[in-house]
Amino acid sequence: MAGSFGFIGRAALAFPILLFAHTAIASATDNDADRAEIRVIGHPDPEGLLPDQTAPKAVSAISSDFIVKQAPTLNAFQLVNLLPGANVSSSDPYGLSATSSLTLRGLGQDQIGVLLEGAPQNDIGYYYAYPSQFADAENVRQVALAQGSADIDAPVVAAAGGLLSLTLNDPTTDTGGFINLSAGSYHERRVFARFDTGTLGSSGLKAFLSYSNNRADNWRGAGFDKRQHIDAKLLREWGEGNRASIAVSYNDASTSAYPSPTLADWQANGRGFNHDERYTDGNTNYWRLYRGPFRNLYFAAPLHLKLSDSWTFDSSAYLQFGHGNSPYGTQLTTTGNYLGDEELAQPIALPGAVNGVATVLGNYTGKQFRVGDVSKLTLKAGTHTITAGLWFDYGTDRVTQSYTSIGADGRPFDQWGYQDEAIKTADGRLLAYENQRTETVTKAFFLADSIAVTERLGVDIGFKGVSLVRNGTNYLPGPQTNVHFDSFAALPRAAIHFKVDDRQQLFANITTNFRAPNEFALYDSYYGGALVAQGTNALKNEYSVSQELGYRYIGPSLSFSLTAFHYHFRNRQVATVVESGGALVNSTVNAGRQTSYGLDGEIDYRPAKGVSVYVSGEYLHARLKDDLPIGGDYLPTKGKHAVSSPTFQLAMGGTYDDGRLFGSAALKYVGRQYSTFMNDESIKGYATLDLSMGIHLAGLIDAQRTDLRLNAINVTNPHVLSGVYSVSSNAQDTVGRGGSVISGSAPSYYIGPGRAFVATLSRAF
Repeated sequence: MAGSFGFIGRAALAFPILLFAHTAIASATDNDADRAEIRVIGHPDPEGLLPDQTAPKAVSAISSDFIVKQAPTLNAFQLVNLLPGANVSSSDPYGLSATSSLTLRGLGQDQIGVLLEGAPQNDIGYYYAYPSQFADAENVRQVALAQGSADIDAPVVAAAGGLLSLTLNDPTTDTGGFINLSAGSYHERRVFARFDTGTLGSSGLKAFLSYSNNRADNWRGAGFDKRQHIDAKLLREWGEGNRASIAVSYNDASTSAYPSPTLADWQANGRGFNHDERYTDGNTNYWRLYRGPFRNLYFAAPLHLKLSDSWTFDSSAYLQFGHGNSPYGTQLTTTGNYLGDEELAQPIALPGAVNGVATVLGNYTGKQFRVGDVSKLTLKAGTHTITAGLWFDYGTDRVTQSYTSIGADGRPFDQWGYQDEAIKTADGRLLAYENQRTETVTKAFFLADSIAVTERLGVDIGFKGVSLVRNGTNYLPGPQTNVHFDSFAALPRAAIHFKVDDRQQLFANITTNFRAPNEFALYDSYYGGALVAQGTNALKNEYSVSQELGYRYIGPSLSFSLTAFHYHFRNRQVATVVESGGALVNSTVNAGRQTSYGLDGEIDYRPAKGVSVYVSGEYLHARLKDDLPIGGDYLPTKGKHAVSSPTFQLAMGGTYDDGRLFGSAALKYVGRQYSTFMNDESIKGYATLDLSMGIHLAGLIDAQRTDLRLNAINVTNPHVLSGVYSVSSNAQDTVGRGGSVISGSAPSYYIGPGRAFVATLSRAF
């Protein structure tokens, strides 16, 4: 471990020098004649929603030309909603809330790797990514979505569902910038400003810095969301393809946790299922008790060096800090409390207690640190392109579930859940339901060879070995103090790519993936001094094998792709949310074996310059292959539909830009989704429609680029449940295989966001 940190430290010290120094690398020339290149003679029009692809796997993408026509508040999950297999559930129309969901081919967001400038964005403990924390849309050059698998060198685990990659715009060569001013429904107010330095003298350096400030009232219920964000990038390029950059992204937000109803709640209250606007004594549903503050800071330092005609070196170092709270309202009593399995003999002090009972803020705080680097060497030798690399990742996660007093008006004394302000026991210890620290170390090596068998036929083979080790400490009194989990996964892969001609491609691949259980499963949980969930390190990794078979056509005015896919899972881990002492905690359910297969397709038609029409769709057949163990019995789930896996999805979109007027449309249909393993509860299919229109004002006012646009989000304002928030084994009481009655529990759902309009004025300088 010490040696690995030493390597990262030396790389970090050497990196700034590379930004300024020319070396012999700068004179190197590239010679690709010995390797078959796939030359695509597609369309030059960047407005298309299906950018040219040559990878031997399913990949979809959207570019800045499409992004710039969308509402500037939208997050990355919302932006990829049109792409095949993407099923997006958001809590609010502007993408500000941290509560959102993305599934791909029925696999949840904890199965989808997310990268920003090559740096992982997933939580290392629970594998979730939070799109409201990502870079501002104005700074994003492309969002690529690989639906089937992550690249072999991607620094992610738990990516059976695919890889979402965000690439930032480079700083511009000339000095300049632009400002966006937005206003919209629910008192939406946003300002964004970006400044580009241009090339700085003879140094070759160029940079940009941007700042945004966004605020909007909750679209349903009381409350509001606030977000401040900073993005920056420093870049130097030299020689023939050498490139070094540092990207920084900082997010400071305080957002609302919209309540997620059960089906009964929805039928009784509809969109009226909300937190209370006013506080009364004893009320735990007051909206101020559900506002989550978060701060995150990300650094990414990708580096590409051409060492010679045959050798290249790539490295992507990253560093992350995060701290936040996901609070909730609850009540405590002055007596009868426990700390772990220890009964507290002395009463605790509770300001504002009435008859020994007080409403308090329940804190679920997390403090994360993560550092890592993935480096690789690539050798071009004849018909072979050989890549070898290493990945190291170290992360810590400090989780505390404590309590903070509130005032007579219901306002918490401290929204962040800091321990200095938290409620203590009579002898000064922190009163906590959970109190733990987890250290996760991930090490991996990979080796791949891309072989140009002929000018038309290419074969890729690769192997990746991943070791994941967790060591943790449970600070609660009880028999458990230290926890440990370690696993190793062998991940072979292979792919074939055949170029039929300059426009047509065939590809096939087979890929393996794994997912270790999340850290929550390691720890004991107590309620009233009794052990209610025993932590274990005996849980098995999920392991999957996936195959794809695809065809692409890339023409001057028409492009399309069609991909058939198949997955087989062992120990399928399904993401859900469980209540733990009042807090809603990300967790997983082992659903045993699962088989999925289906078909993805997308078409992009460009009948004229500036016009693009896009259609995508998916058919998905996902079935459980095992009965689900519940207690000492088995729930008869074999053959049932997998949860959150709609059989059909269809999307239609289009863009128009004639140099003066521009606009876009996006229509999405999502089919029925089951929310229980028994398939005894589901939500019906629904459709959404987004529209935008705008005008380029340059030439009417002055020569500077000035745009005015209006975005309409969820135009038809459907009153629907848009996704599954938490799954359950069975909603109704069910007789198990062994004859016992297995009690049902209600799953909960996302409420589809309401209609919103936002106008944006953009001005370059």
